[in-house]
Amino acid sequence: MKIRKEVVSHLVVVWLTGAAIATGMVFIKIPSEILAVILIPVLLALTGYLLWFFRDPDREVHDDERLVLSAADGAVTGIDWFTSAEFRSICLDSGLTATTVDRMEEFSGKPVFRISVFLSLMDVHVNRAPIGGESEFLGYFPGKHLLTIKEKSSAVNQHNAIRIVNRYTGCLVFQIVGPVARRVVYWPGKNRFVAVRQGERIGMMKFGSRLDIYLPGPDIRILVKPGEQVIAGITPIAELTTLIH
Repeated sequence: MKIRKEVVSHLVVVWLTGAAIATGMVFIKIPSEILAVILIPVLLALTGYLLWFFRDPDREVHDDERLVLSAADGAVTGIDWFTSAEFRSICLDSGLTATTVDRMEEFSGKPVFRISVFLSLMDVHVNRAPIGGESEFLGYFPGKHLLTIKEKSSAVNQHNAIRIVNRYTGCLVFQIVGPVARRVVYWPGKNRFVAVRQGERIGMMKFGSRLDIYLPGPDIRILVKPGEQVIAGITPIAELTTLIH
């Protein structure tokens, strides 16, 4: 199984911290047996967890323009519906400018569905494109660090905003982090548009997070329900009814 290279900096911090603690223990003459019995097992456990957390399993993704796939592993915590005006207000509250919102023509005048996925500390945190198309990085927005299980965190927490559009539909993805996670990463680059395949790796959220996907209606059928476990790049969460034959 692949391990993301981003783990290296975290491992360095863990072992440097361990070395500093060990030095302090020696300085105050704490017996070496305590160092061996307590500190070393803790460092090994943290190392093992970090390697597990930064795992990046390969997945066989089957492109299907009719479907929207989950962008994150985790549990569906909410499925919400908003009017066009409510969606605009959410976008503005999240930090997007009015000009940016106006450019998202796929949402203009339409009802909007939001599917929220909560990632536990044990879930894979690599995110994947829910649809194929042109991906646009709309920005990183510093914010609060509320528990991501709370609905309010969707607009006010630290997050990345990513728009993906194709000839049939579009989506707005928020990578949201909470009190433990402190960083969100988007990999395709910050050029205005970058082509992405459905299910392609697009980023990562670190240490317990939430991912929201906004989809323009009305021709959307939701395929999941709250409490359901989903897998990024594998689980269909919605389908475009106009493309169903």
